[in-house]
Amino acid sequence: MQDQDSKSPDAILKRLARVEGQIRGIQAMIRRGDECEAVAQQFSAARKALEKAYQQMLVCLAEDAILSPDQSNSEKLAQVRAIFTKYT
Repeated sequence: MQDQDSKSPDAILKRLARVEGQIRGIQAMIRRGDECEAVAQQFSAARKALEKAYQQMLVCLAEDAILSPDQSNSEKLAQVRAIFTKYT
């Protein structure tokens, strides 16, 4: 990750650790036989947290493409389009 903000990889890793904890919590809820609605709420929270981490990764990819010094603006734009076409 060639992000100007050196905290970006750490921020993504922290988000992923949070998601990991949420998933473990969901597994524990299912094992305990918790109500389906409570489990669904936790699933929703975990999905949103994972999506946020994914968005940060897409921003990193786009920034890498945009900040590439050895590409023309049209090449950069094509690369950003390709990123969004491929990953969204």
